[in-house]
Amino acid sequence: MTVTNVHKDAKALAMTITAEFDAPVDKVWQMWENPRQLEQWWGPPTYPATFVDFDFTPGGTASYFMTGPEGDQPHGWWRITSIEAPHRLEYEDGFANEDGTPNSNMPTMNIAVEIVESGATTRMTVRTTFPSLDAMEQLVSMGMDEGMTAAFGQIDALLAAI
Repeated sequence: MTVTNVHKDAKALAMTITAEFDAPVDKVWQMWENPRQLEQWWGPPTYPATFVDFDFTPGGTASYFMTGPEGDQPHGWWRITSIEAPHRLEYEDGFANEDGTPNSNMPTMNIAVEIVESGATTRMTVRTTFPSLDAMEQLVSMGMDEGMTAAFGQIDALLAAI
């Protein structure tokens, strides 16, 4: 089932991706709170992630890199602002330099994840808010929506295995 909708709202400086899964809320939540599970789907299929640090608590941080098919390794970071397990996660997301420090040349985003029961399935809504229209256009032009859609497309197989 996976991604059912991608909505970009330039006025609200937001992009919302909705996905449906044939699994209970708790299992979908595990995809976020367990870094080994997260590594298996965070990033497009050709860019698997490795989480180096992962403090999944309010105020905690995470750092990771993705390894591309040519061996390139883009880095990223999160600063977790809120957790209401197993239904809500909010974090600041940004690009990082090779040493893991935030890359000030790239915009940061605020991400809100909501996971709710929806009849016989679980709906996951991920709303990304951008600091400006330029930042939104820059990241969307880099393929952010396609990358996130492809990443979320990997979750069904993981859920079936746990």
